[in-house]
Amino acid sequence: MYELHTKQKLPISVAEAWAFFSDPKNLREITPTYMGFDILSGADRKVYAGQIIRYTVKPLLGLKLNWVTEITHVAPGQFFVDEQRFGPYAFWHHKHFLHPIEGGVEMEDWVHYKLPMGPLGQLAHAVFVRRQLQGIFDYRTEKLNSLFGTYTDKR
Repeated sequence: MYELHTKQKLPISVAEAWAFFSDPKNLREITPTYMGFDILSGADRKVYAGQIIRYTVKPLLGLKLNWVTEITHVAPGQFFVDEQRFGPYAFWHHKHFLHPIEGGVEMEDWVHYKLPMGPLGQLAHAVFVRRQLQGIFDYRTEKLNSLFGTYTDKR
């Protein structure tokens, strides 16, 4: 089992952040184009517990993979959780939190994941999966800064 933890501060309100992040259609905008991310169904409403969202992604050599996630928990304006039901990981559990801070919001993500294929999956993680997943979150950080501005501590 692996873990990825990220935090980012944005100079927007929790309400603005929630409006953006709770709309599954916005995920395409903050995902690198090389991932070939395409939403097939389930993104017609804001996140709600029990929502099933179907995507395709091309994480490796342009090979298209199906990915199905379920939104399992939602506390509007605070957090939501998505879990893979079918896809490239043996296990995927992603928690998205929004914390109000002075002058904005802090977003926090916790991803717990496991790759299939035992030792071969561990090797793939060491060689490229960890770096690719971190790169996706790094891209998201840059994209969100360009969309909403860079947070500066006013204290």
